[in-house]
Amino acid sequence: MYRCRGDRVEVFLVHPGGPFWVNKDLGAWSIPKGEFEPPEEALSAAQREFEEETGFKARGPFISLTPVRQKNGKIVDAWACEGDCDPADLKSNMFAMEWPLHSSRRQEFSEVDRAGWFGLEEAGRKILPGQSAFLEELSKLIGQA
Repeated sequence: MYRCRGDRVEVFLVHPGGPFWVNKDLGAWSIPKGEFEPPEEALSAAQREFEEETGFKARGPFISLTPVRQKNGKIVDAWACEGDCDPADLKSNMFAMEWPLHSSRRQEFSEVDRAGWFGLEEAGRKILPGQSAFLEELSKLIGQA
């Protein structure tokens, strides 16, 4: 999701929840995303995941961005849409994992622990390096390059 504030374009990014990410900031933020299995359509899955991770609905029209391959080999499809939401109202789904590791105890954590609006330059420092191509493409498509 992006919004325009005068000449400034801001993008909405989320910070992953859980113990591995708690002290990480630069290069740790992400677009809201998740996995899907056919027959679910990729765009429908993206809308569902956005709502599950943030509690907000993404409404079109949607701009299809070029998929990127992350270091782990996963291909991430992404869309951009113009919108607005208040990060203070974030409501994320939860996941369970063994924590501390090898303790046999399971704890629940928010999939996303915070969200924010960032100008394109700051977003470029915050976002996972494998997703920076989305910001570059969005910037060109909306005339901010």
